[in-house]
Amino acid sequence: MNPTINQLLRTRLIYLYIFLFCVSLLGIAMYMEHVMMLEPCPLCIMQRVFFLATGIVSLVAFIHNPVARGKVIYGGLTALLAAGGGGFAIRQIYLQHLPKDEVPACGPSVSYMIEMFPLKDVLAVMLTGDGNCAEIAWQDPVIGMSIPQWSLVGFVGLAAVCIYQAVRK
Repeated sequence: MNPTINQLLRTRLIYLYIFLFCVSLLGIAMYMEHVMMLEPCPLCIMQRVFFLATGIVSLVAFIHNPVARGKVIYGGLTALLAAGGGGFAIRQIYLQHLPKDEVPACGPSVSYMIEMFPLKDVLAVMLTGDGNCAEIAWQDPVIGMSIPQWSLVGFVGLAAVCIYQAVRK
C-alpha cells in the first residue's frame, strides 16, 4: 500500500520539527554558556552532542523524506540517539543527588583536558563525569528542575516522537 501525500508530508514535517527542537535546545545551551556564563561540564557537553546528532539525523530524514523501511531506520536511529543522550542526563542527575562525601573529585575544564591529556583520558571523563557535573549551576525558578532534568525531559520527548515515527503506518 502506497503512502498518501498527506502521510509523506506529515512524516517529513515531524522530522523538521525534531530538527528545529534540537537546534532550539542547542541555542538555549549556547545562551546559558555565553550569556549566563555557565560553563558546561563533560556530561553537559555529551548531552549537547546527542542533541546535535539527533538533530542532524532528523534533518537528513527531512531531506530524504523516507517511506516504509526508511521511516523505521530513521525513527529507530533518532530514538537510539535520544535514549543515549537521556542516559548521560540520568548520569548527571545521579551525580547531582549524591551525598557531598560521595561526589567524585572535580577535574579541570574540558578544553584544558583536551590540550593536556591523552584522548582516552578525556573520553573517560566525558563519559562518566566528575565533580563539576554534580554541581547544580542553574535551577528553573518556577518548577525547580536543573538543566540535566530538563534535558532528560527533552530526550524522553524526542525518543517518544521518534518511536512514533518508526512504528506508525
